[in-house]
Amino acid sequence: MNALTLASPCKVNLCLNILGRREDGFHELESLMLPVPISDELRMERGEAGVRLSCSDPHLPVDGSNLVYQAARVFFGAVVTGEGITIHMQKNLPLAAGIGAGSANAAYALRGLNELWGRPLSDNSLRNLASGIGSDVPFFLADGPAIVTGRGEKIRVLEPMASLSNLGLLMVNPGFGVSTPWAYRQFASHLNMNKSKKGMADSLADELARGSLENAKGLFFNSLEKPVFEKHAVLPVIRDFLESNGALVAMMSGSGATVFALTSGRPEAEALRAKYHGRFGQAGWSRTVLL
Repeated sequence: MNALTLASPCKVNLCLNILGRREDGFHELESLMLPVPISDELRMERGEAGVRLSCSDPHLPVDGSNLVYQAARVFFGAVVTGEGITIHMQKNLPLAAGIGAGSANAAYALRGLNELWGRPLSDNSLRNLASGIGSDVPFFLADGPAIVTGRGEKIRVLEPMASLSNLGLLMVNPGFGVSTPWAYRQFASHLNMNKSKKGMADSLADELARGSLENAKGLFFNSLEKPVFEKHAVLPVIRDFLESNGALVAMMSGSGATVFALTSGRPEAEALRAKYHGRFGQAGWSRTVLL
């Protein structure tokens, strides 16, 4: 195989519970993460030695600061081939949006490289490489929802959760990004106000697996909402608008600025999307999908 094309999905955090700062500078967290089949696209082709990366979005750097470039470099550091790779990224997802698009791009680059060279690396070796690139990258090496712990490198894949089956998902981004490092730094100043308890992600997953969305509603949680909402006052307005217009659950994903809503079906998600744009205008980005 000399070339392949991969759809690189995104995610939402149904629960993001930050437990505190670790001695290594990272944060200890627990999260229930759900992959979402709204995707970027990676086109990959074997070629001469080196890494050649291009992107449809001119705002995204294609040098060593790009996570896909980093993924290719660490792959070739682990697998000596004498060859290289050309990768083109078709970006359909917003940047710095709290939905893990860049992390997914890196993970799918690793998956694609391993496939193109006949799977020389084990799943465990790929996870080790992914952990060195970014905290969310290992999640995208697995398929399906997962409980994520540690700084993000510990992944426990779950079975599909009954409560989410056939729900609609609306994702909206108002057109700006939020720096993840900035959001975590701001969280540190709110640490004494953090009322979350360890085990929330597992409790939410258990309730959703039982088929009880109603019982689970109080367990959807994001530690970063408070600090991010204080700076970006439009985000709680969007969340509250979605909740008051038919969303079963509405919250921010990751460090933002994407806000998502669960609805009773895809038509309801589309109707809510229309209401959102009627209220907030056509700027920004929005998508719906059936779970």
